[in-house]
Amino acid sequence: MAKTRDHYTIAQFSDIHCGDPRFDAALMEKMLAEINAAGPDLAVIAGDLTADGYREQFEEARRYIDLVQCPERIVIAGNHDNRNVGYLHFEELFGERHTQTELDFKVVSDGKQGEIQERVKILALDSSKPDLNDGEIGRQNYKWIDQAFADAGHYKIFILHHHLVSIPSTGRERNVVWDSGDVLEKLRDVDVDLVLHGHRHVAYNWPVANMLIASSGTASTWRTRGYIQPSYNLIEIGPEVVTIITKVPGGEILSRDRYRRRPR
Repeated sequence: MAKTRDHYTIAQFSDIHCGDPRFDAALMEKMLAEINAAGPDLAVIAGDLTADGYREQFEEARRYIDLVQCPERIVIAGNHDNRNVGYLHFEELFGERHTQTELDFKVVSDGKQGEIQERVKILALDSSKPDLNDGEIGRQNYKWIDQAFADAGHYKIFILHHHLVSIPSTGRERNVVWDSGDVLEKLRDVDVDLVLHGHRHVAYNWPVANMLIASSGTASTWRTRGYIQPSYNLIEIGPEVVTIITKVPGGEILSRDRYRRRPR
């Protein structure tokens, strides 16, 4: 009998900041061990791989990311990675800064549906701008969103580094994507299901406009805010429910939140 598999799993982490004085290799190694033990179907590394965009920082980040044991990995750049013309090193070591991916995930159910094969469409856009902390998708890139998510009947995931909606416990608001309102409207119009991002070093989930927006915290540094701890996310996507587990590397589960696939 086939093993019941009622969800597929995405590991989401960001803001590892290799080269930063507050980078903690032990945190990084614990997170990688836990992610590999979980056996995710996809890993999303949502930007700020480095502290300053220098070559040796990217090389260190690449060594760690290469240890993620996962069939598929999507890596995007963050604002720190574009400092000092670092996007050139990113492109050489990680590839294009805008990527479009289609994946098939199988879920075996005990119910009447039996085996379900879901087509997942993923678009990752670099929202950062060289030597600025602010972000922008830009009208010239809206066509990517229209084209990537034109077809109905797929699970649709959009990835960027910056946050589109304000995150609690992050102090005075700044660095929101300049065109966040237009981007949110565009994502709603094409029925995006899940938005993944980093940037603010605080894990938080927002159900907005029939989509779920999940922020990941800093995974491997102590560039944290107040009493908030370093963390990463494991996202389990089932036929009806999405579960987001936020965990401290080597430590406790901070939250386990469940949402409808199309939250209201």
